Amino acid sequence: MRNRRSMRLPEYDYSQSGVYFVTICTYRFSSFFGRIVSGKVQLNSLGRLVEEEWKRTAAVRPSVEVDLYVVMPNHVHGLLWISDNPADQVSNDSETILANSLGSIIAQFKSIVTKRSRRLAIAPNSPIWKRNYYDHIVRSERALERIRNYIIENPARWSEDRFYCD
Repeated sequence: MRNRRSMRLPEYDYSQSGVYFVTICTYRFSSFFGRIVSGKVQLNSLGRLVEEEWKRTAAVRPSVEVDLYVVMPNHVHGLLWISDNPADQVSNDSETILANSLGSIIAQFKSIVTKRSRRLAIAPNSPIWKRNYYDHIVRSERALERIRNYIIENPARWSEDRFYCD
């Protein structure tokens, strides 16, 4: 097995309070979730399931708030707010595991979507998700507004998107 390079910032605690912009892509950037018509997203049944589970993230994890997001044909962009919540810390002998780290949130989301889509027989024959995800730690109000605008405008700019495929 080849060495895999982590996409995370070294020494950064991804469970600490903050706003995170994430992009989660489909396997081979396949358009599994729907299509863009006249600058608007038209989700198929799998895309609607992805959207439903993304919204449920906050209900499942009290320390997470879902901000703006968009489910595109082959990826999801979303802003997540993580706050400190002692109830999300699980004690395991002498170790404390933070259940609300960005990695655990994304892993659980991807897992639930995959399991539900297979149960409902709407999953593709290949894997749904590309390994890993992209993240950006939002550090200012200005950056937050810029990212929100990007998310809102993403469907209208689909042909210019780096994940675009026809």
